Amino acid sequence: MKGFSASSLLVLSSLTVAPALNANLILGRSKRVHATPVPHHPFAPMKGTPIVCSASNTSLEMKWSKTSSVTDSMKRGNLKFWLRKSAFAFVALTMLSPGSAVAAKAAETVEHLHTGQKIANFFMGFGLPKWAVLSIISAMPVVELRGAVPVGVWLGMPIAQVLPICVLGNMTPIVPLLFMLRNDRLKKLMAPILNRAEKKAFGLGVGSLEKQWVSLATFVGIPLPGTGAWTGAMGAFLLNMPTALALTSIFAGVVSAGLIMSIITLAGKKGGLAAIGVLLALAAKELFSSSKQDFLEAEPYWDQSSVPVNTYKNKAPFSGKIISTKRIVGPKATGETCHIIIDHGGDFPYWEGQSWGVIPPGNREKDGKPHSVRLYSIASSRYGDDMTGSTGSLCVRRATYWCPELKGNDPAKKGVCSNFLCDTQPGDEIKMTGPAGKVMLMPEEDPATDYIMVATGTGIAPYRGFIRRLFFEKTPAAEAYKGEAWLFLGVANSDALLYDDEFQEAKSNFPENFRLDYALSREQTNKSGGKMYIQDRVEEYADEVFTKLENGAHIYFCGLKGMMPGIQDMLKGVAEKKGIDYEEWLKGLKKNKQWHVEVY
Repeated sequence: MKGFSASSLLVLSSLTVAPALNANLILGRSKRVHATPVPHHPFAPMKGTPIVCSASNTSLEMKWSKTSSVTDSMKRGNLKFWLRKSAFAFVALTMLSPGSAVAAKAAETVEHLHTGQKIANFFMGFGLPKWAVLSIISAMPVVELRGAVPVGVWLGMPIAQVLPICVLGNMTPIVPLLFMLRNDRLKKLMAPILNRAEKKAFGLGVGSLEKQWVSLATFVGIPLPGTGAWTGAMGAFLLNMPTALALTSIFAGVVSAGLIMSIITLAGKKGGLAAIGVLLALAAKELFSSSKQDFLEAEPYWDQSSVPVNTYKNKAPFSGKIISTKRIVGPKATGETCHIIIDHGGDFPYWEGQSWGVIPPGNREKDGKPHSVRLYSIASSRYGDDMTGSTGSLCVRRATYWCPELKGNDPAKKGVCSNFLCDTQPGDEIKMTGPAGKVMLMPEEDPATDYIMVATGTGIAPYRGFIRRLFFEKTPAAEAYKGEAWLFLGVANSDALLYDDEFQEAKSNFPENFRLDYALSREQTNKSGGKMYIQDRVEEYADEVFTKLENGAHIYFCGLKGMMPGIQDMLKGVAEKKGIDYEEWLKGLKKNKQWHVEVY
C-alpha cells in the first residue's frame, strides 16, 4: 500500500484536525499522550515527548446573531456531548498515517493510530463491512469526507472505492438536515452551532443565484477549518437559499473536497495545493467576473418618461414567488423585521423609490370580502439583490398588538398582510400590484445632486435601493455620481438597525459621497437630555441641511409621519434666523420637486 509522505500527513492534520479544534468540541480537559515516534520520520517527536491535545469548552458561549437566543442548558445538552465524542473519534481517525514505514512497523505506531484502529474496529465489530464503516464515519459532523478519506485508505480500500463512498456518506445526512432545521425546537437546540455556521458562511447569499451556487460549492469544497457540508448546509439554511440550489451546490463541493483529499493522498502536499488552486481559480472566474448593470436603464439613464406605473392592478394582480424570508434584526429589537426577496422573473419591472402592492390571501371577517391591497416600499434597486433584474425585495415589520388583559399579543388584532409576508416560505406565491408612485424617485440628470434621506424603521426601504444603485452596482448612475448621499435613520436601539452592514460598507468605500447618521431613541440622548429621535438628529445639522436644500439638494422622508412636525419646525427655525419666509421657501422646494414625502 502506498503511504502518505510526511508533508502529506501534516497537510491532512492541518486540514482535518483544525476544524474540530476551532469548534472547541474536542475533550473537556487537556490530555497528555506519550507517543513513540516512527523511526526516521522527520517530523516525529523525540521518544517520550508528550503530545498535548486540549480544547476549551467556552467557545459555544457565543451570542446568537439576530435570529435566536442561546440558553445555558443547550450548551450542556446531549448534542454537545455527542459532538464532542464525534470530534474525538475524528481526531483519532484523521491522525492515521498509512505510510510504508508505519505499515511495516505496526508495533511502533503512535498511540493515535491505535485509537483509530479501535474506533474503526468498533464499527466493524457489529459485522459491518468496511464500506459501511467508511460511510458512517464520513457522515459524522466535523469529521466528514475530509477525515474519512484517509481512514478509508488506512483500511486498505482503493481510492476509487473510497471517494464515492465518502461522497455519498457525507451527503446522506445533509438532505434531512436541511429539512429538520425548519423545526423551531431543533433550531433552538442547535443555536450555538448555527451561530458559528452563520458567521462562517457570511456572504454566501450575495449576488446572483449562480454566484450563490459557486460560493457555497467553494466554501464546502476547500477543506479548511470551519468549512464542509454540515456547515455549508446550516449556512445555506440560515441564508434562506432555495433547497434545490443548496443541495446541488453542496454536492459539487463535497465532490471537490473528495478529489482534493484523494489528490493529497496520492500526490502529497503539492498535488493538494495544485488542486485547491484550480478550484479557487474556477470559482474566482465566476465570482469576480463582473458586468455592468445597464440592461434595465432608460436612454439616457436619467430619463424618467418610461418609469413603469401600475402595470398590474387589483383585478389582475401579478403572481410572484418567494425566494427567501429572513429576520434581519437582533433579539433586543422592538419587534420583528424581515427582508423578503421575491422572484418576478423579469416580468414586473420597477424603479428605485417605487412601491409594490401585496394582496394577502383570505377574506375579511367583517364582510367576507377579499383583503385589500397593502403598499410596501421596494427595498432593492431595479436589478434586485441578485442583480439579475428578476427579483425585488421588501422590508416588512411584523405588526402585532399587545393586549394588557391577555398579557400577550392578541392574534385577532395582528397585521394581516405583514404577518402573512413575515411567515412566507421559499416557493410561496403572493399576489402583487403596481409598481406604484413617482414621488420618491431619484433625479439623476445632474450627477452632482445631493440626496438627504430621512427614515424611521422600515422607511429605510427605498433608500436601500438608492444606496445600492449608487454605491454597489455598476450602473451608469453610479459611474457618474459626484454628489453626497446623506442617510438619517431612526430606530429604537442597535439591534433594530436595518442593513447596517451594507451602509457601513458604502461609507467605508465612498467616504466623500456617503454620510450616515443614526438616532437610537433608547440608547442615545438629545441635547436636552431626552430620547434621541430622528428629528433631534437632523436638527444637529440644521444649518448644513438648510444650506444643501438652498443649493438644490433633494430631501426624502419615509416612515412614521410623527417625525415630520419636528423636522419642519427645525427648518422653520433656521429660515427665521436667516430672515426667510419659511412657507414660501417650502413652496419653492416643492415646486422644484426637491421635497419628497411618503409617510404613514
